[in-house]
Amino acid sequence: MEAKAKSTKISVREICYIAMFTAIITVCAQISIPMPAGVPMTLQTFAIPLAGIVLGTRNGTLAALVYILLGAFGVPVFAGLTGGMAIVFGRTGGFILSFPLMALTAGIGAKKSNIAYLVLWLTIGAVINFFCGMLMFSLVNSSSLPVSFTIAVAPFIPTAVVKIAMVAALGKPIREALEKAGAIV
Repeated sequence: MEAKAKSTKISVREICYIAMFTAIITVCAQISIPMPAGVPMTLQTFAIPLAGIVLGTRNGTLAALVYILLGAFGVPVFAGLTGGMAIVFGRTGGFILSFPLMALTAGIGAKKSNIAYLVLWLTIGAVINFFCGMLMFSLVNSSSLPVSFTIAVAPFIPTAVVKIAMVAALGKPIREALEKAGAIV
């Protein structure tokens, strides 16, 4: 008996969900609180792991990649309705470039029914996001890593904890409801 290989093709339905989550990420990017150092506090980091949980590792990661590519090509999808390569490789670019990894880790965490496992993987994604963001911020601003941590990471840790809790609480029930409705396979 021959084992059935998983298809690598993306269905029209999946493309629609990827586009929908790309739009959700874009809207969440506009829900933003400006911060003194130029790194805004946004809801992108809520929408990105949510995409990973709801759409799964592949499609959630693709939604994050599409979002980055749109922004890189100048579509104003980033916080403050900005876009372009200057943003992707600017002071907040490390955060943006790590979004596919955030979606991927969330999708990995959602594969088991254990909430602790999910929270662990959401935390790993947030740490990756903070680390990449801090590195880029440090490079662009020619500042030390401790200074970059203090400016670009520390103020965001409390909200990251809240976002992780919210995504952990909402992500799987949303996915399960969509699966039950036959919207997601």
